Amino acid sequence: MCLVAGRLLRMIKHIVMFKLKEWAEGSDKAANIKALKANLEALPPKIGEIKFFEVGINFLEASVAYDLVLVSEFESKEDLYSYQKHPEHARVANFVGKVCENRIVVDYVL
Repeated sequence: MCLVAGRLLRMIKHIVMFKLKEWAEGSDKAANIKALKANLEALPPKIGEIKFFEVGINFLEASVAYDLVLVSEFESKEDLYSYQKHPEHARVANFVGKVCENRIVVDYVL
């Protein structure tokens, strides 16, 4: 929860885990992980609805491990939906579609 203008808000947590292809878009997995991280980290200054944003690269080699994770927070479901429809998010989502083998998403109320 977050206190804004004297009222408690229940924040929305948005978590996405990405498993990248070994080779895509002319680059290997390591290069695409770095590119995706940079593309994601460029979003917060461009999308005002984002209240918290963290991107991490996995360091543990394991068959069940994903390569990169995004953890973000929004003040409302409407802000999350607005973020998802933003043209800059759509640009990154297009890249994700080309370089990712799989992704897992969870959204919940804090």
